[in-house]
Amino acid sequence: MFDKIKDLNRIRKTQGEIKKELEQIFVTTEKFGMRIVVRGDKKIEKLEIDGGDNKQLRELLNDTFKEVDKKVEKQTRNHLKDLGIPGL
Repeated sequence: MFDKIKDLNRIRKTQGEIKKELEQIFVTTEKFGMRIVVRGDKKIEKLEIDGGDNKQLRELLNDTFKEVDKKVEKQTRNHLKDLGIPGL
């Protein structure tokens, strides 16, 4: 029983470390007068159209990605429960 709890705690700690590492990865792409900077955790850091920052579009896209992540996480949790891995 305690081994499973230790394993879960180790998984959660590793998950937090991975999240921090992903936040430090940046990819910049420029095309058609637009420039976008995306972090490894799929957050849009910057979105420029014709040299101007488009904060509203950036926020809309980030909110959409956040909702997608919630739905994916819920589905993943259901699959893990089916495999007998509770509490993740």
